[in-house]
Amino acid sequence: MRTRKFWGAVGTLSAAALTLVACGKSNTTSNEGAKTASKFPIQTPVKTAKKGGTIKVAEVTDTPFTGVFNEELQMDQPSADVSSPGQESLFDTDDHYKINDKGPATLKLDRKAKTATITIKKGVKWSDGKQVTAKDVEFAYEIIANKATNSQRYASQFNIINGMKEYHEGKAKTISGIEMPDGPDGRVAIIHCKELKPGMYYSGNGYIWEMAAPYHYLKDIPFAKLESSDKLRKKPLFFGPYKIEKIVRGQSVTWVPNKYYWRGQPKLDKIVYQVVSPNSASQAIKNHKFDITRVTNSQWKQVKDTKNVTFVAKIPLYYSYLAFKVGKWDNKKSKNVMNPNAKMNNKSLRQAMAYAMNTDAVYKHYTDGLSFQIPTLIPAQFGDYYNKNIKGYTYNLKKANKILDKAGYKKKGKWRVQPNGKPLTIHFMAMSGNSIQQPIMQNYIEQWNKIGLNVKLVGGRLTEFNSFYDKVQHDSPDVDMFMAAWGLSTEPSQEQMYSEGTMSNYSRFVTPENTKLIQEMDSQKAFDHKYRVQKFHEWQKYMFDQAYVVPVYNAYQIDAVNSKLTGYSQSASQQNNGHPLWYKVAYTK
Repeated sequence: MRTRKFWGAVGTLSAAALTLVACGKSNTTSNEGAKTASKFPIQTPVKTAKKGGTIKVAEVTDTPFTGVFNEELQMDQPSADVSSPGQESLFDTDDHYKINDKGPATLKLDRKAKTATITIKKGVKWSDGKQVTAKDVEFAYEIIANKATNSQRYASQFNIINGMKEYHEGKAKTISGIEMPDGPDGRVAIIHCKELKPGMYYSGNGYIWEMAAPYHYLKDIPFAKLESSDKLRKKPLFFGPYKIEKIVRGQSVTWVPNKYYWRGQPKLDKIVYQVVSPNSASQAIKNHKFDITRVTNSQWKQVKDTKNVTFVAKIPLYYSYLAFKVGKWDNKKSKNVMNPNAKMNNKSLRQAMAYAMNTDAVYKHYTDGLSFQIPTLIPAQFGDYYNKNIKGYTYNLKKANKILDKAGYKKKGKWRVQPNGKPLTIHFMAMSGNSIQQPIMQNYIEQWNKIGLNVKLVGGRLTEFNSFYDKVQHDSPDVDMFMAAWGLSTEPSQEQMYSEGTMSNYSRFVTPENTKLIQEMDSQKAFDHKYRVQKFHEWQKYMFDQAYVVPVYNAYQIDAVNSKLTGYSQSASQQNNGHPLWYKVAYTK
């Protein structure tokens, strides 16, 4: 996956509610599900494919997808999912996410010249038959960087490209660092940088954008109106294997083959993505209503014996997290500005709240261990970048109380007050998912109540997915902390997540130490792997200590796939931006 995406809160929870455990000890907790899932294949069996047929894919979500069919402006996972049959990346990768030459374009890096050269292959065409051009590569950067689009993708790391900062600030009409030696209609774009970064050889590095946007099709739309335009919402163009035939807004998308697809005609006649409620997902799997359905982990016991499906599984690059709001995004200066006096800008308060969470017990109890607590913001899948010495915030009410006492959060009656003696009410926002999401979040509130903290849900209830991210992104003053989730990029650089100059740093924390560590992990010295690993380890230790963002859990990702299908895989080299290579998916003979 190239870029971070918001995930809804449906992956691990289900209507099949058990009594919630409020402490770390319970006879009903189990890891049986995890033991089973660890043995599942990462792909469907390789068999001879045949042409034709329609497949139905379930988009498991309790909310309509936003339907922004453009990667530069798209931030939610459901929209990315339903876009995937057409939305193809410029680059293919190997199983370690290293960019290779097999995709629609090639990438050549020259450290001495400080250039990244993108060459689009001849015959890579948009679904209207037009060749993808150098201008389409440049236009994607313009969409991200032009303030009028309000793209959440822009981060200060793009300023490594010459002229990008000036364009973003409105001081230049073009991005001077993007050269098109054969002209805008040529197939070569040379990106001139201040320096190259060690992650640039890998997909998801955040410095090189890996998509193109159809300039010839979108050029007449003002940037400010792009996101709401019919050309992005109703009739988008793609250069992937399928094109859109029909959209039912927020509910379904029907795809048919793109006759101009550069790899040749894909096998299927149609792919239909349709929204299905998490509460109906297990029944849909058992009734074979869809050909591909993501399993809701707490429903595993209900679906595990289903016949005629292949269960395909992996642990994805993903985590859910608790974040504390300590500042705001300054749009004029394009940076996060921390408020030293913010209610949640007290390390002891944040640490105590993290220790009060009975995360491991909750998710073992509900999901048979298919969801599990994680200790750090760098998942174990990143190999030696993961700091295995960090044990995380394990459940410890005694420690939580001690931290608060020492920090001066004294009890006045039932609740603790701030160190200055003022009352303390903490407004917590959590996302709606399905019928059990409410009791799980209520459980955490009860845990915080146990240590004397008066925590209340924003608006008195869970917040719908789209409203949730609107509040998070626009720093709603009624939110003190929130629980959300990221689908992660495949290169572990943290610049686009937690730096001063990225909108995605939704906690809005900015410290000199954080800035220094993030810069060091992407510095020229970091071309030395050992040095880079060391900096990642230091950063994880620092983030654990500061607790501005606390990792909560990761989860097995299990898909129930019709056993008559072949070509469906979750391995890195057989995926495009975290989705299967749809041109390979087919019915078997």
